[in-house]
Amino acid sequence: MKTLFKVVLSIATLWLSCVSASARQEAQPSSLTLQQAVNIAMEKNPLRKVAMADTKVASAGVRAARSFLMPHLSFSETVTRGDDPVYVFGSKLRQQRFTQADFTLNKLNTPLPFGNFSTRFGGTWNLFDSFATWHGINQAKQMNEATGHQLDRTDQEIVFRVVSSYYDVLLAAKELEVAEQSAKTAQSIMDRSQARFDSGLTVESDLLTAKVRMAARQQEVIRARNNLEVARAQLNTVMGVPLDSPFQTTELLSERTLSIPAMPDLEKQALANRPDLKRISSEEAAQRQSVSIAKSSFGPRVNAFAGWEMDNPTFVAGGGGNNWLGGIEVQFDIFQGGAKRAELSKQRALEEKVVAMKQAAGDAVRLEVRRAYYETDASRQQIEVARAAIAQAQESLRINQDRYDSGLTTITDLLGAEDAARRSQTDYWEAIYHFQTSYANLELASGSLNPQSPVVMP
Repeated sequence: MKTLFKVVLSIATLWLSCVSASARQEAQPSSLTLQQAVNIAMEKNPLRKVAMADTKVASAGVRAARSFLMPHLSFSETVTRGDDPVYVFGSKLRQQRFTQADFTLNKLNTPLPFGNFSTRFGGTWNLFDSFATWHGINQAKQMNEATGHQLDRTDQEIVFRVVSSYYDVLLAAKELEVAEQSAKTAQSIMDRSQARFDSGLTVESDLLTAKVRMAARQQEVIRARNNLEVARAQLNTVMGVPLDSPFQTTELLSERTLSIPAMPDLEKQALANRPDLKRISSEEAAQRQSVSIAKSSFGPRVNAFAGWEMDNPTFVAGGGGNNWLGGIEVQFDIFQGGAKRAELSKQRALEEKVVAMKQAAGDAVRLEVRRAYYETDASRQQIEVARAAIAQAQESLRINQDRYDSGLTTITDLLGAEDAARRSQTDYWEAIYHFQTSYANLELASGSLNPQSPVVMP
């Protein structure tokens, strides 16, 4: 009995150890690179799922349009019973059970209730509709291509949002680091002021001013921590994962060398490769097919039809008859109250609208490229300026600290130097952040942003 108890106790201890280790492993945040974040978003982002669903809808539309080229077959089973004279007369004929006795006037005028089980197979085939079906197929194909281009553009926009959100996290982490360092500097200044006040070398207002600055820096630390949490939640949202999913960014906010092509080349690339421009071109081609469909409605239509019918007095047993009927029908609308001409005018107006939208989109793309180009170029130059300002601000802070300790400067000058040092750090990291995100925006504007872009790859 004791041996069994020891075995059970050992198994329970081992199980608890495994559960505890698994819990610790799950609690530990996983490392996340920018490329991994992009890949996760490509798989889980709901906006991409929406675009994928649109492509499936358009693909189904192509299959539906092609179905009008094929014959349409139908089956029906109808059960009827009644004493309507015409119905009884016709049903007996279709069942091939009409006799000489059925010609008596009493049976013709007041027949007894009669039942009929009718089994029908029917079919129709559109032989010619002035090419409206073919225009409809071409229109569906163009719309299918349009949704494919929209999916490509959605992918690019998702990549940009991931890049921007990932660098938001990196910037927020740096801002928290700068805020904590500034709080330490403010604490050091307050300690200096306290020591000088205790020694009678300065007035109490200097100490109070230093304490106010310390409180301000502590508030900045609190805001920076909250901003970091918000940035993490935003990145999780873009990736399509739960907001509280833990992760640890493995990349650091640092300077990178990314070549910027010439602006004319970027404009040509954008006009040739932007998926949204290709989508509008496909929509323009689809609208031309809509105009052709409206024109086809003025032409004739030729349809073939056929049917086979079996009529029986009961559902199971036979004893009835069957018949078939087939034919060809030619239709031509002579007058529709001007509806067809109105529809043609409508489709032509929509075509003009799409053409104008295409021109406006091209102009907007050129402007987007130029704006993104100048923003990227400005961010790159700002990095150089901010880098030089850091060393100057730190040296100014050191000098003012020494002068304040020697009583050669005021607390106002020292705090001004401290604030300048903090701003120089913040400006530097923001310049790096803006260069990375503006470069991604430049690739987005030129239509070249993808999961393998230089701004994504390490």
